[in-house]
Amino acid sequence: MDKRKNNGGNSTKAKGFDKRKNPYKDVVNDVITAEELEKILKMLLGKAINEEDISASKLLLEYSLGKPKETKDIKMDVNKNFPEWLDE
Repeated sequence: MDKRKNNGGNSTKAKGFDKRKNPYKDVVNDVITAEELEKILKMLLGKAINEEDISASKLLLEYSLGKPKETKDIKMDVNKNFPEWLDE
């Protein structure tokens, strides 16, 4: 049974201005063509490879592969010497 009608009236759609949409993205899509974007990416690739530019490499990889996920190394040291009063 579909229980969405019982969600308390909380809609996922925004009323009025939709915060999930980026209005600047539409402007960029209107201004730049696919061919121009391809030229920019090739320029970045050339700069990253030919000039060994780290910032160009990083930018290109972040846009093509996505930013790396943050990982945390968690180590726990378990002390097996419990106090005597816990043994009871």
